[in-house]
Amino acid sequence: MSAEFPYVRPRRLRQSPAMRRLVAETRLHPAELILPLFVREGVSAPVPVTSMPGVLQHTRDTLRKAVVEAAEAGLGGVMLFGVPAKQDAIGSEGTNPDGILQQAIRDVVAEVGDALVVMSDLCLDEYTDHGHCGVLAADGSVDNDATLERYAEMARVQADAGVHLVGPSGMMDGQIAVVRRALDEAGHQDVGILAYTAKYASAFYGPFREAVGSSLKGDRKTYQQDPANAREALRELQQDVAEGADLVMVKPAMAYLDILRQVADASPVPVAAYQVSGEYAMVEAAAANGWIDRERMIMETLTSIRRAGAGQILTYWAVEAAAMLK
Repeated sequence: MSAEFPYVRPRRLRQSPAMRRLVAETRLHPAELILPLFVREGVSAPVPVTSMPGVLQHTRDTLRKAVVEAAEAGLGGVMLFGVPAKQDAIGSEGTNPDGILQQAIRDVVAEVGDALVVMSDLCLDEYTDHGHCGVLAADGSVDNDATLERYAEMARVQADAGVHLVGPSGMMDGQIAVVRRALDEAGHQDVGILAYTAKYASAFYGPFREAVGSSLKGDRKTYQQDPANAREALRELQQDVAEGADLVMVKPAMAYLDILRQVADASPVPVAAYQVSGEYAMVEAAAANGWIDRERMIMETLTSIRRAGAGQILTYWAVEAAAMLK
C-alpha cells in the first residue's frame, strides 16, 4: 500500500461526467476534423464502397451536398480524391484541367467558399493503369524524378481550380520542393501544402484502393516507409519542412501513434494524422457483429490520435464525430 494512501485518491477526479470533463487533458473539436471524400466520374448516383460501410463514391451533385453538410457540422476541412473514368500509364487525367478532381475542386469551392479548407490529393495512383503513385521506368520501378514533373503539373491545375491546400501523398523524394516551386512560379503563393511526411507501406490501406479504383498489383515498399522504422520519419519531417511544407502528416494513425508523438514533438508546423480506411473498416466490421460499442470506439480512437499529438485528424467519421461532440 502506498504511503500516500488514503490521503491521495485519484478516483476523486473520476466520480462524475462533470468532474471528468473538468479535468480532461485531451479534447476534440469539430474544427480539427477533416473529411476525406471521393468523387467518381461518369456515375449518375453515389456508389457505395463495400469495404467501407457508409462511405460513398460521390457524384458531383452529391459531393456538393456532402460538403455543405461538412460545413454545417463545423468541420475544419475536406480532402478530395478523384476517381476517373479512364486510367493510363502516366495518369493523364490527374493533370487534365477538366479532370474529375479539378471539376470537384471548383464545385466545392463554389459551394462552400472559405467555410471549409478545401484540400486535394496530389498523387497519381488513382489515375494510372498500373496503380503506382508515379511514372514507371523501363524496368518497372517508379521513376522518382519523372514523377516529380507530373506532380508539378498536378499542383498547377489543382491550384488553378481553386484549392486551398494540396496534399502530395506519393512519398517521392523532393516532392515538396518541386510542388512549392511549381505553385509559386504559377502565381499560387497562397496555396498551402499538407505534406504526407511519414506515410508507411501499410496493410491498412486495403479498403481505400477500392474507394479510388486502384489498379495496383504488388506493393509500394520501394517508396513508402518501412513500418519497422521510426527514425527516418524524423528525417522526412526535417526535409519536408525545409522544402516548404505548411503542415505535415503521419499516415496511418493508430498503429503509428509512437511516430505521431515523435513528429509532433519535433515539428515546427502543424501535425495531422490520417485515420485510414483499414482502421475505419475494422471498427465498422466489429460493430456490425456486435463485438464493440461503435460510438465509444469512434471517440476513443479519435481521442488517442489527438492525445498522441495530432492537431488535425482526417477521418471518415468526421461529420458523425462532430455531432457526437456537440
